[in-house]
Amino acid sequence: MTRKQRRLVLIGSGVGVLALAAGLVLGALKDSIVFFNSPSDVVEKHVRPGDRIRLGGLVKPGSLVRGDNLAFRFAVSDGRRDIAVAYQGLLPDLFREGQGIVAEGALDAAGVFKADTVLAKHDENYMPKEVADALKKQGLWKDADGRKASVAPEGQVR
Repeated sequence: MTRKQRRLVLIGSGVGVLALAAGLVLGALKDSIVFFNSPSDVVEKHVRPGDRIRLGGLVKPGSLVRGDNLAFRFAVSDGRRDIAVAYQGLLPDLFREGQGIVAEGALDAAGVFKADTVLAKHDENYMPKEVADALKKQGLWKDADGRKASVAPEGQVR
């Protein structure tokens, strides 16, 4: 084998090993790459009880119940579906009804999301495009000046 052939075999082997490593990493992370799942995503994906996920959406107005020992129950909604959330601990200062949140935890057997971390989002400007578009289509999105967005018949937001 000539020197040039050995070099090509070495480069080819290196590229193959890197491709295999990248494939293994992407395969292991395929469900974890999502920043969070909306309540509709959780129902549609049939998330199993005990699987850790991030749940994101708006805190449903009127759903917040304060219990003893910093226990809270509330519902997270994306406008189509709601998921009940139970959390024990201090809530962020920005947490309130109607506010966007991301909660980390797992569903229990009864379908209640047991959160161990709750993050309140600063405002809707940081909401992913898909969630914002869904809220606009349902008429729940408010512009910066407080007016509700209207939707054209073709589904385009005006």
